[in-house]
Amino acid sequence: MLVDPGSFVEMTPMRSASPGAGSGVVSGWGTTDGHSVVVVSHDAAVASGAIGAVMAEAIQKAQRFAIDKGYPIVYINDSGGARIHDGIFALHGCGGIFALNIEAQSRIPQISLILGPCAGAAAYSPALTDWTIMVKEQGQMFLTGPDIVKAATGEDASAEDIGGSQLHTKVSGVAHLEVDSEEEAFHATRLLLSFLPTHKGGAQKRHDPVPANPHSVEALPTLVPEKSSIVFDMNKLLDGVLDNGARLELMPEHAPSILTLFARIDGHAVGVLANQPNARGGILDSKASVKAARFVEFCGRFDLPVLTFVDVPGFLPGTVEEGRGVITHGAKLLKAYVDTKSPKLTVVVRKSYGGAYIAMGSASLGAHANWAWANSEIAVMGPGGAVALLHRRALKEAEEPTVLRDELAAVYREEVARPYLAAEAGIVDDVILPEETRDRMIAALRMLTHGQGS
Repeated sequence: MLVDPGSFVEMTPMRSASPGAGSGVVSGWGTTDGHSVVVVSHDAAVASGAIGAVMAEAIQKAQRFAIDKGYPIVYINDSGGARIHDGIFALHGCGGIFALNIEAQSRIPQISLILGPCAGAAAYSPALTDWTIMVKEQGQMFLTGPDIVKAATGEDASAEDIGGSQLHTKVSGVAHLEVDSEEEAFHATRLLLSFLPTHKGGAQKRHDPVPANPHSVEALPTLVPEKSSIVFDMNKLLDGVLDNGARLELMPEHAPSILTLFARIDGHAVGVLANQPNARGGILDSKASVKAARFVEFCGRFDLPVLTFVDVPGFLPGTVEEGRGVITHGAKLLKAYVDTKSPKLTVVVRKSYGGAYIAMGSASLGAHANWAWANSEIAVMGPGGAVALLHRRALKEAEEPTVLRDELAAVYREEVARPYLAAEAGIVDDVILPEETRDRMIAALRMLTHGQGS
């Protein structure tokens, strides 16, 4: 169901933990859309898929092969965790799997599918892979199951409560995509692999260029409201810039104020990071920062260009976010952009204020090309907040403070926040019209990739 028909070759099919029992895992290689991939699939029919010493050896053999040859790994998970009867030998084997998960991170993409209950050690391996896909009401991930939780804490919770797909794709961020069936999980995996090279430094997968959606292109010049407090759907903007073809959004329900998705432009696979004004105004908070940093870091690791679309009011203020460590998590996003050496293209489509301007792929973090739309604003803070701070005495003494505030905000917007100031200083490459965005990005990408595939 995952690989191309007739392409799968099993590794050591007769390996057995005990006579007639099998190893508890099926591993081997095949192809998806003609590209090689290694697959490791737990066999829940053997000791509930528990990871024993022999099973761990089989998994590590497949991991070693994938790392050495430069092939992605897909792990199909359905396991009760370490095999209790194998004791220290099971734990030692699980540790070996984790070590190779970590070694693989710098070499090949790793995708985990959660198709059944995955407990303890069987939950750690997916956490060390790049992307995790869970089947709704079928797959769970938890370190300790309901019985142990009940005994240890008295808490009465189901497997879904502790580790279901809703919890992990919406709240915890441990998993990155929830699907309704195994068929959907395999389809999403094939789609994800279609955007990725087989290994770090490998050839990028190119498709024939497809024009952007013509209706979306036509709507682009008037899509973004001038007033910064009015929301719009960033997906509609992306429709007018990206190729009108397959896309895959990851973590759509977790920290929805930021969008992370794979798409194509000019036939070139790209990672897209964009603020989503429809969700909390597109603001950055702790969870959004971690989500964005993880995505940018992954793209950089596998040489995927990063396209950043900015409409950000700033970082979410307050004691709750400070307590969650928003400073540290925001810094992770700064580091991800600096570390990423693949092409980075950034466009400010409406507003970009404060530290969030820097964090969203700014020139100072190494963006190779960056633009601002003509009506956008770039400043330390929004005009309203800046005026309230800079002119508080005058506003307090004014007979009509609202009128004065609006007048002062207009002056601030013109003298401080307009994008032409950034362009005149060379911090932004150019001020452009919305309908120019796609052509500018394509031209920059061709230049930065030496026209590969163009």
